[in-house]
Amino acid sequence: MHAYLPVSSQIVYKIFKYAVYVSLTLNIFLFFQEESLATQQTFSQGIGIADIIQGFAATIDTAAWVFLLMIFELTTSVFSPNTLSKSRIKLIFTAVRIFCYGFILYSFYGYVTKMLLINGVSPFIVNDACTLVGQNFSAIDNLDEYPPLSYDNCAVLKGQDLLTLDGQSIIGSAQQWIAVQRLTWVDVINSMAWILIVLVLELDIRLRHKQKLTTVMLMTSRVTKLVLYAAVLLAAVYWGFLGDFLDFWDAFLWLVAFFFIELNIFSKDKKQLVF
Repeated sequence: MHAYLPVSSQIVYKIFKYAVYVSLTLNIFLFFQEESLATQQTFSQGIGIADIIQGFAATIDTAAWVFLLMIFELTTSVFSPNTLSKSRIKLIFTAVRIFCYGFILYSFYGYVTKMLLINGVSPFIVNDACTLVGQNFSAIDNLDEYPPLSYDNCAVLKGQDLLTLDGQSIIGSAQQWIAVQRLTWVDVINSMAWILIVLVLELDIRLRHKQKLTTVMLMTSRVTKLVLYAAVLLAAVYWGFLGDFLDFWDAFLWLVAFFFIELNIFSKDKKQLVF
């Protein structure tokens, strides 16, 4: 599609597209910064190697997805079919794909274990939460945001039934914990939706290259991806209202990025379809 745009428009299109890709790359560092602060509270006794995926699921996930995005960009827009058919290129891309999917699945496992971790809360009995200020307790601000308990944020906890994360010194009201737990569920659902999206994309690309993509297959693929993209969009909207801005912004950028990948695929020669 974009191949038929005027040259000036193509330049603007490419600048915008790669600016989105760069922004997603920068999000790796933003997630690392956010999760580094959060793990100081959720793993106050120290984080072990086995716990890294729980503490840094979003960082690892985003990094793996950025690598995979570049593979999709190269295979759908940059390299020609002749180049992609070379054994050395196929071997390199296959190796990178396996590496990326391994970490993406590992991150999905991290989101699940993080959800289970955040759901592990117990009643915390205290007459006045403000008496805990200065005793290394933290309060809930949002998922991955647990600022130290202070006289400012302890005031909202007065008169409420409090819960604490098992084995940690993080306290919050039942309503706050429910909100955070729902966000972990959204993380899991969003991760699963994206995994299914790329599986459908991989199948699309392979069938197109082999010229085996039928009309029925094409329609099935489009409907499936439409449902999955809708799920991702709903997750982004949910984060926008109830999560933090970084989660919303990252989800929005990924939707835009894969819109570009879809355009790359759509702009391929339609004669590859088998009718």
